Amino acid sequence: MRAIDFTTEELCLEPRLRIALVTETWAPEVNGVAMTLRRMVDGLIRRGHRVQLIRPRQAANEQALHGGELEELLSQGWKLPRYDGLRFGLPARSALVRAWTRQRPDLVHVATEGPLGWTAVSAAVKLRLPVTSDFHTNFDHYSAHYGVGWLRQPVSAYLRRFHNRTAETYVPTREMAAALAAQGYRKLEVIARGVDTALYSPARRSGALRRSWGLEEGGLAVVSVGRLAPEKNLPLTLRAFDAIRARRPDARLVMVGDGPLREQIAREHPAVVLAGMRGGEDLAAHYASADLFLFPSLSETFGNVTLEAMASGVCPVAYDYAAAAEVIVDGDNGLSAPCGNEATFIDKALRAAGDDGLRRRLGARARVSAEGLDWETINDQFAAALIRVWSGSNAFATIPAAGPKRAGSGR
Repeated sequence: MRAIDFTTEELCLEPRLRIALVTETWAPEVNGVAMTLRRMVDGLIRRGHRVQLIRPRQAANEQALHGGELEELLSQGWKLPRYDGLRFGLPARSALVRAWTRQRPDLVHVATEGPLGWTAVSAAVKLRLPVTSDFHTNFDHYSAHYGVGWLRQPVSAYLRRFHNRTAETYVPTREMAAALAAQGYRKLEVIARGVDTALYSPARRSGALRRSWGLEEGGLAVVSVGRLAPEKNLPLTLRAFDAIRARRPDARLVMVGDGPLREQIAREHPAVVLAGMRGGEDLAAHYASADLFLFPSLSETFGNVTLEAMASGVCPVAYDYAAAAEVIVDGDNGLSAPCGNEATFIDKALRAAGDDGLRRRLGARARVSAEGLDWETINDQFAAALIRVWSGSNAFATIPAAGPKRAGSGR
C-alpha cells in the first residue's frame, strides 16, 4: 500500500478516458458516499473524461441522462433494510456485459460493494476491462449495531474478496489502508477526501439561527451532524453533552440528521434540538452557527463531517480515528481522544466547552487546516490513479486524444 504521489509531468499528460462508474448510492440520497462520488464525478468531467454512471433507479418513472459528458445506465434496486432513503442495486451482470460490449469503456470503477457492484466487477473481468474500486463504508462493523453481529466475519470475507478482484482499491486514510492490509487486502492506494471551503465557512454564522435554537447571547451551541443511527455512537454524544450542561446551563445540543433513533432521542432528551436533514447553505449555516462539534463515531471510513465542521471554524472533539486521525492535531486545531476511551472524550468535550478562548483558537486553526484540503487536489489524484491503472493494463494502446483543458486548471 502507498499514498499516491504524482509528478506534475504525469498529471499534465491527462489522457481522456471513458469511465464506467458503478454506485448504489447517488444524490439526492444524503450520505457521505453520495456526496463524495458527486464531487469526484464532477472532477473527472472537468478534467475532460466522459463518465457513464451505473446506479439503481431511485423512482419508478426516473429517466436516465443521455448525451454530454455524463450519461446514465439505470438498474433495478431495493430499499436497504433499516436504512431509509438508501437502496442497493440488484445483480446486472448480463446487462452490463451487453452494454459494455456495445460501447466499451476504458476503465470500470466500482464505488460500492452491493450486488450491483459485485456483478459489475464480474462483467469487467469477463470483458478484460481494467477495474478499480473504492472502500467507503465499514459494512462489516455495522452488523453488530443492527443485531446481526454473527454476520461480521462473512461480510468481512466478502468485502476482502470483492476488493481483491480489482486492480486497485482506494481508501481515504493511511490508518484504513494499514488495517485492511492486515486483513489480507491487496493493492491499496490512499486517496483522501476534500472539503468545499467556500460552502463551509465561518462567514455563514447566523445569530437568527442560534436564537431559533433557544440560545441567549453568549450561550454555547454544541452540534452533532450525521445519521441518527446506532453505528454513530450517539449515546456518548448525549452523555458528553449532559456533562457539559451540568457546567454550562446555557448550552444547547443541536443534532442535524435523521434516522431510526430520532424518535427515541426526542422522547428521552426533549431539550435536544433535532434539526432534521439539512443540505447546502442551510447545512453550512448550522455548522458555522455552532461553537463546538462532537463526533464520537467509531464506524467511519473517513467522516466528511469532521472536515466540514473544521472548515466552518468550529472546534472539533473526536476520537483519534478516520478523518480525525489524519487532520486533527490534539490541542492545535481540535481535541481528540484515544479510540474507545469514553472518559477522555467527555473530558475533552468539557475542556473545550469550559474555555471560550481555547475553543475559539482551536476553531480558527481548524479552518486554516481545512483550507489545505481542497477537492481539486483530491480529484487530481483520483483521475491520475485511474489513468495509471488504465495505462498499466493497456500499455501499447494509443492514448485517447486530449480534450480542452478544464476551466480554472491553469494548465
